[in-house]
Amino acid sequence: MATGRSATRMGPAELVQAAAMARRFYLEGKSKIQIAEEFGVSRFKVARVLETALDRDLVRIEIRVPAELDAERSDALRARYGLRHAVVVESATAPADTLDEGTASTGGASTGGAPTDPENLGEVAADLLGELVAEGDVLGLAWGRSTIHMAAALHRLPPCTVVQLTGVYDAGTAERGSVEAVRRAAAVSGGEAHPIYAPMLLPDPATADALRRQPGIARAFDYFDKVTVAAVSIGSWAPGISTVYDMLTQEERAHYASLGAAAEMSAHLFDSDGRRIGRDLGERCITVEANRLRRIPEVVAIAGGLRKADAIGAVLRSGLVTSLVTDTAAADHLLLETGPGPRPALDRMDPDGTG
Repeated sequence: MATGRSATRMGPAELVQAAAMARRFYLEGKSKIQIAEEFGVSRFKVARVLETALDRDLVRIEIRVPAELDAERSDALRARYGLRHAVVVESATAPADTLDEGTASTGGASTGGAPTDPENLGEVAADLLGELVAEGDVLGLAWGRSTIHMAAALHRLPPCTVVQLTGVYDAGTAERGSVEAVRRAAAVSGGEAHPIYAPMLLPDPATADALRRQPGIARAFDYFDKVTVAAVSIGSWAPGISTVYDMLTQEERAHYASLGAAAEMSAHLFDSDGRRIGRDLGERCITVEANRLRRIPEVVAIAGGLRKADAIGAVLRSGLVTSLVTDTAAADHLLLETGPGPRPALDRMDPDGTG
């Protein structure tokens, strides 16, 4: 039970003094020592008055973020997976023909049922990149609808070099896909662009190796070890939500499924525990190698929706990702996961767990 003066009604002089001290502290940014000197009291008295002002509702502290961001889920997800940054966007219904990350369901955002608007994820990811990229950095962009939406939403970037980290899904759509994303980011930053005019998946390792040696592609690959911030997408091992899955034959899909494929990121496959599998696929792909990806200081994954939630969890457990932009649908699922815990993302362990 409360005792002493704090339990009694404050008189007008006390109220005025408490309000004045609170104004000095919360609005004017003065220290308790400065306030104590001004009012001729001890700093301990100032601390008690400020505490009383909160108790008596003279001062209300509100922490506000834009309505589309969920600060509580963001912080919980960051802590759960040991991420540097986690930004959770409220799931919002989008037209069916624009859905990329989401899933068709009748549930609300709090239950993870509403589809995700990929443009909304892209806009938030673009703002995050604006915070993370510094002048002189090398920004790497991997293929993915999420990264394409993000690049389209970019409005500010410090001067930096932009390099493409993967080939394209369809060489015939390069100008409207990841190549254009690289050009867009470079135009916003005023830096150099190093696109890759080649398909992501080739018929065999020999063809892929020959393409990697072509001058334009080789120049882009030379930048991979210089990338300081990368943006990547995540796909589930299912039709329509992994471009790599969609590019393979039915027999190849079945083969990698038999190995336990649960997720794909930049043409690298992962099982549900975050271990890399199907390394032979990488030999046929134009993509940043996993060991190079692991050495990039900041890797931001952009993916959301309930259909991708398990895949996101698998990639987070790989330790290759340091930050995540997702939605409430995926976040709720990830926070309820009871599977194996994440590997230390900030230590950037080798994705097969060998260190």
